[in-house]
Amino acid sequence: MLDSKLGIFGLVSDAGPVVLFVLFVLLFFSVVSWAIIAYKFGYVRKSLGESKVFLDFFFDVYNVDKAFTESEQYRHGSLPRVFRAGYIEYRALGEKSDIRQARARIARAIKREANLEGKRLSSLISFLATVGNTAPFIGLFGTVWGIMTSFQNIGQSQSASLAIVAPGISEALIATAAGLAAAIPAVIGYNYFSQQIGSIEHDLEEFSPEFAAAFLIEPSSQQGI
Repeated sequence: MLDSKLGIFGLVSDAGPVVLFVLFVLLFFSVVSWAIIAYKFGYVRKSLGESKVFLDFFFDVYNVDKAFTESEQYRHGSLPRVFRAGYIEYRALGEKSDIRQARARIARAIKREANLEGKRLSSLISFLATVGNTAPFIGLFGTVWGIMTSFQNIGQSQSASLAIVAPGISEALIATAAGLAAAIPAVIGYNYFSQQIGSIEHDLEEFSPEFAAAFLIEPSSQQGI
């Protein structure tokens, strides 16, 4: 009976090996994409939240020693990480270090950590872009293959009845839907994270000079509030 095969699982189980392979690839893409989205959402949210709290504290006390102690509580924040890199370099300098040399070394340490943080934030995001760009075409390949199957069935049976063309058309529609189901969340996730990461990188670029300047203030002026 034709209606016994109209369920989604029935249609998938009756699909040919090529379409099954296409569906497996798209399922893999979808599962990995959702895993990345869940992981990066938590990572980016923690980075934004902890960076904001630390930044408020930093400008409140404007004391590098106190700020460093406070930054230890925010291990996921991008700005605290960059600040700690500058602080470590600051402490590694000798007391008689030339001011220009000290400024250059601290700035390099901060910039280096900011670049590393940008890479950490952007890791795995490119996979979402890849899925968003390729999944529809992979699904389209399954669509074309399903339509070819329908034409082959017509040629073999010399009939264009629904019972003959339905299996191939079903394969084609399932492949199309699977491609879109994998691509749409990946594209949305990529755009969202690109915007959020861009905001964090802007903060790193904006406040890195503030951090570097704080280390070069005379100790007597770093009394805080």
